[in-house]
This record gives sequence, structure tokens and C-alpha cells, in this order.
Amino acid sequence: MIAILKHGTTAQQAEPLIAWLRNMNLDVHISEGQEVTILGLIGDTSRVDAELLSSLEIVESVKRVSEPFKQANRKFHPQDTIIEVGNAKIGGGHFAMIAGPCSVESEEQIIEVATAVKAAGADILRGGAFKPRTSPYAFQGMKGEGIRLLLKAKEVTGLPIVTEIMNIRALELFADVDIIQVGARNMQNFDLLQELGKTEKPILLKRGLANTLQELLMSAEYIMSEGNENVILCERGIRTFETYTRNTLDLSAVSVLHDLSHLPVIVDPSHATGKAKLVPPMALAATAAGADGIMVEVHNNPACALCDGAQSLTPAQFAELNAKVGKLREAMV
Repeated sequence: MIAILKHGTTAQQAEPLIAWLRNMNLDVHISEGQEVTILGLIGDTSRVDAELLSSLEIVESVKRVSEPFKQANRKFHPQDTIIEVGNAKIGGGHFAMIAGPCSVESEEQIIEVATAVKAAGADILRGGAFKPRTSPYAFQGMKGEGIRLLLKAKEVTGLPIVTEIMNIRALELFADVDIIQVGARNMQNFDLLQELGKTEKPILLKRGLANTLQELLMSAEYIMSEGNENVILCERGIRTFETYTRNTLDLSAVSVLHDLSHLPVIVDPSHATGKAKLVPPMALAATAAGADGIMVEVHNNPACALCDGAQSLTPAQFAELNAKVGKLREAMV
């Protein structure tokens, strides 16, 4: 349920109403916009008399929210959420290019790639320290040492970093990481999501391989229900009957998620397609669809990459792509 307060209602005037609602064991989410203030009521709202609430002098209208996701719902928070990390902003008209290798392989490699993507205009450095792999015999990442090397690359370039967490036990290793990524396979690891909700760090939440958009938003709700509202949604392709691409990139998700939620939405065309030659056109398509950012894999020597070399761009290819994205965004204004 949401209660829309009348224009000009002050915080002092709203305070008794908020206290009354909280006394009914409801969580009250306050969203203050330029025109109106919206009170989002979370909990057992069946006990709330909607007619009584709407009759109050400061209340403009009362509406029940049918969707199960509440805090992620745009009805609760009409203005776009903007996530800030370092000098980068994501959402609300701000766009971020996130680039870096699938996995951190050595200090030389990550610093070389970080320096190259920074020079090409990247806003955030990505790199895998913990790598979920289908085969237990494949390279699993450098783990804690990989995070140390990412932080070294951040020190050299000034780029904020994003890297994936696999389980709760590793959380303390992410103390200095700017954005914690939850991968597709962990999208419904609810214990992990709730623990991340207790932090204040931005969480980049990837859509699962076979999950609906409502399920993605419900996973975001798990994080937000614990107090962390800094969530970035990521469309990275879903599994369909098509075998030519690694996954099928669902670009309609960008518009649908923006309609349903105030959270920023980015697109990962690298994991979606699995082929480097398909990454630029899909990145441009995602930009045109209104994505708040693009996350691509970049490697200084894709042929020798320990993980996902086939879908990795070279630094030169990334620089070319970033320039095209910039021109496209200018044309869209």
C-alpha cells in the first residue's frame, strides 16, 4: 500500500501519521520527490483502513500495490535511484561503462587491462577473483589474492572496482570493494542476499539464466528489505532453445524493468552472446534501449585468457566501442 501526501506537506505534519502507521507494526518507506511525498507501507496492510487513511487532511490518495516486490517498486519510489561509486554514477540519466577481464590472472595482466580501459574511457573496472565454473577442473579464480590485485589496479588507475562474491564466508574480503556482484547462479541465494542487505555497498545483481523479471526484482527485494537500497539490476541473457549464442539477450528487460522499478539497469552483452564480434552491436542496442550502463569483458590477450577469452574484446576494440556508445548517447538526447 502507498499513501501519497498532498503537495506542500511538511515533515513535521507527516510525523504523527508515520508514527501511527509504525505503531501498527508496518515498515514505512518514505520517498520525497520534487512534487509529492510517498509513504510506502510494508507489512500486513490488511489492518489499515484505506478510507480512513485517505480522509486525512494531508493525504492525497491511497493505493494498494499488487506486485509482491515493494521497495524495488517504482510506485514506492517514482524518481530513479542513482548509484554513486567514486566519480561514476549509474541511473537517473547517468551512464557507466564497466570493463575489465573475466578473471584476474596476474598483477601485470590486471594493471595493463585497467590502464587500457581507463584510457579508453571506462568508468568502473570489473574483474573476477572468485569464478563460478561449470567444470570443477576449470580455473576457479585467484580468490583473495585476486581481490588484492584488483585493489592494486584501483590504486594505479583510480577506477572503482566490481567483483563477484560466491558465498557469505568470503564477505570480509570485500571490505574495500566498491560494488559487490551477485552472479546469475546466486541470484536466488537468499541467505547471501540478506547478508548483503546488511551492508551499505552497492550490489550488482545479475538475472539468473532461467529467471523471470519478477523473480529478479524479488531477489532485489531481499537485499533492500534488510536496509540496503543500493541495488543495480543486470540483464545478462537467459537460456533459450537457441544455441548459436551463449544465451539470449533479453533487451526488452531494460524497458520493462525501468517501468516496474526505480533501480538502475545495466546490460552485459559479453555473457549474453559469448562471442566477441557480437558484443559491440549488442552493447549499442542496449544503449539505444535505455540501459544505464554496459559491462563488457576486456582482455589484453583474449586468445590466452584463462576464462572466457572468446567473448572478450581487446583494449583497442573496447576503445572503439566506447566511442560509438558515446556518439549514440549524444544522438539520443
